[in-house]
Amino acid sequence: MSHRRITKRRAVLAGAGAVGIAAAAVLLPQAYAGQDGARSDAPAPRQMSAASAAELLQQLGKQLGESYGGAYYDAGKQQLVVNVVGDNNEIDVRVKKAGAVPRSVDNSASELSAAKSTLSRKATVAGTSWAIDPRNNQVLVTADRTVTGERWDRLEAAVKDLGPGMARIQKSGGEFKTFLEGGDAIFGGGARCSLGFNVTTQDGSPGFLTAGHCGVAAEQWSEAAGGGPIGTVQEAVFPGAGDFALVTYDDPATEAPSEVDTGDGRTVAIARAAGAAVGQDVIRMGSTTGLSDGQVTGLDATVNYPEGTVTGLIQTNVCAEPGDSGGALFTADGSAIGLTSGGSGDCTAGGETFFQPVTTALEAVGARIGDGAGGAGGGAGSAGAEDGGAEANAGVEGGANGADGPDEVGGDEFGGDDAQGDAVGGDDGALHN
Repeated sequence: MSHRRITKRRAVLAGAGAVGIAAAAVLLPQAYAGQDGARSDAPAPRQMSAASAAELLQQLGKQLGESYGGAYYDAGKQQLVVNVVGDNNEIDVRVKKAGAVPRSVDNSASELSAAKSTLSRKATVAGTSWAIDPRNNQVLVTADRTVTGERWDRLEAAVKDLGPGMARIQKSGGEFKTFLEGGDAIFGGGARCSLGFNVTTQDGSPGFLTAGHCGVAAEQWSEAAGGGPIGTVQEAVFPGAGDFALVTYDDPATEAPSEVDTGDGRTVAIARAAGAAVGQDVIRMGSTTGLSDGQVTGLDATVNYPEGTVTGLIQTNVCAEPGDSGGALFTADGSAIGLTSGGSGDCTAGGETFFQPVTTALEAVGARIGDGAGGAGGGAGSAGAEDGGAEANAGVEGGANGADGPDEVGGDEFGGDDAQGDAVGGDDGALHN
């Protein structure tokens, strides 16, 4: 079956749902609050996991409009924090009644989104990225070590023109690049990548997701360097509205369990796809560096790679290295979050790493996770505020309603230096376990 690039319509769908919690704008429709003392009877904030925070946002029906300034998950307190522009008692009470924590900020989500659009027009140069950072209520602009001279001046001027408090620049010590390399794990055309998540396609065939830049690098992929092909690329996007590819197994009888091999004989069952939340603890598995963990730091990120601009990504402080491209970003309780795209740095010095949201990849290619959970259209509920508007996506998987115990994603359970190095080929091992 020949390789083909994803259609424009479906690529647009893939980009539309990338914003997640940081750009959702919602309220409980049945919430009510008067202006006279209603604040006093608002319930205390609920404790919940990051997955339940995403569930809560999907359930909250009525949008806040220009009063909404983003939202994030406070992992320490296990609470959902909703940014509210100005001092609006009625909205504050409604947010509290929903179980979240209102926080007064200056910039609305639509203003931040408009600022990102302005940066895309004025400052798109290789080695830069920008993402909405709801914890600081700003657009976080990152420039790698190659951005100097006229390019740096152009970027700095564009940020300054946005006005005070709208965006900030940080320098990265590394260089933005996709994490593609020749070596082991899954191989195609002399390139090495990592398998992300096994999926079931629309016609019921087994397949897997990986990075789009892997999918455009080679049409067929093998389990070993120089080995016979086991899968063929059906759809791929890179650069553009995402970085994802669907590969179907050539043998329709291939066992493709919905799990991630974490090394040392352990696996994590993947039961659902879910959206990312800023502040959420996540784990990455890759064929080069094994397991690494960290937090989501930004959503709806735009990254200007040397090969071109990619939009709608998740930004994290999780490390990665060449060969990890396409690898799984997930939570310990079995939620598929992202596919490794690229970034800067390595697992010694650290750096920024960007991921393709799994939910939008599934939506675009029409696949589902495992035996039905987290299928097409069934990712984290999200709404985009691009260009000042809001557009809701359907479906949230994972996370119970009401109060939850502590978030299960922890650095000690799967992360740490002892989990790395010995797990080479771990994602590859998820092919047939």
